[in-house]
Amino acid sequence: MDRFYECFAEVPDPRAGNSQHDLTEILFIALMTTLCGGSSCSDMEEFGQSKEELLRSILTLEHGIPSHDTFSRVFRLIDPQAFETAFRLFMAEFAKGAQIKTVKGVVAIDGKALRRGYERGQAHMPKVMVTAWAAETRMSLAAKLAPDGNEVQAALDLVHLLQLKGCVVTGDALHCHRAMAEAITAKGGDYVLSVKDNQPSLLKDAVAALDAGIGSSTAKTTSAAHGRQELREATLAKVPAMAVAHDFPGLKAVARIVSRRGTDQTVTRYFLLSKPYTAERLLKIVRAHWGIESTLHWTLDVTQGEDDARNRKDKGPENLAVLRRLANNIARAHPDKKTSLRRKLLRAGWQDDFLFDLIRHMR
Repeated sequence: MDRFYECFAEVPDPRAGNSQHDLTEILFIALMTTLCGGSSCSDMEEFGQSKEELLRSILTLEHGIPSHDTFSRVFRLIDPQAFETAFRLFMAEFAKGAQIKTVKGVVAIDGKALRRGYERGQAHMPKVMVTAWAAETRMSLAAKLAPDGNEVQAALDLVHLLQLKGCVVTGDALHCHRAMAEAITAKGGDYVLSVKDNQPSLLKDAVAALDAGIGSSTAKTTSAAHGRQELREATLAKVPAMAVAHDFPGLKAVARIVSRRGTDQTVTRYFLLSKPYTAERLLKIVRAHWGIESTLHWTLDVTQGEDDARNRKDKGPENLAVLRRLANNIARAHPDKKTSLRRKLLRAGWQDDFLFDLIRHMR
């Protein structure tokens, strides 16, 4: 609790000076609720009442358990930037205690809609949360709400927050632009960015370079999963002149990956690279990127119910999305790799000892 308090004590309390419940204790109960599979502010009140005796062993709770209205009001009003900063500080301390090096290897950046986190009359414009995700440790490094749905700006803001030396940042075609390439290289990282028709001149020259086959390398992999077999073939070519011709910072190579499933499904994708990786290494990097969809986003929706979350007002959707990613990180850091995240959250709710085992690095 001391470590948690040190990280979150700097979050400004947005409530009036006569508020009864301690802000850090409110945030701690909310995190414990999320670790036990809860998802709403009503769940937080119910968890607090059910576990009051346990919570009093580590918290003061001078005025008892906060109501669901108190939890809702706090998350609606907390400054998201301060809350996300505390999230990153906590994860750095947590990773240190768990001896986890969170920032290394592939860092995937992608956005995810909060499907029900919209104001009245704006169902067609749900809020979008952009996350920087470490593929090797399967942990969220930082997360930010896209301002007015602007995922590009949110992704740039995340890159500026991270230390990327020795990392490879991956992103889809939305993030393939000069500002992103410049931001990544300025932070000491490399990039593998998907390029599509939204950058027609870049795509045209990349295709021409790969078709020419000058200084290129190729590799193939075959994988079988979910009852299907997939063949992936990568071709890579060095393009030292393209960085200058297109004013694209750090561009060193282009690549093409052709994926074949069965005999009738073929997908071709193109990439811009800041380093001429081997074709084998490129296949692994691109494969690792999709973990943000299949591991993080899938878990947030199916296990933690993010798509069904009804928090809509003010800053609530963003702050609770950060809370879910924090709980996800803590559960994934548990050394039992054979137990699914869903069962870890269930066990945390059933067994107090396991709940404290999850958060042992906070003590």
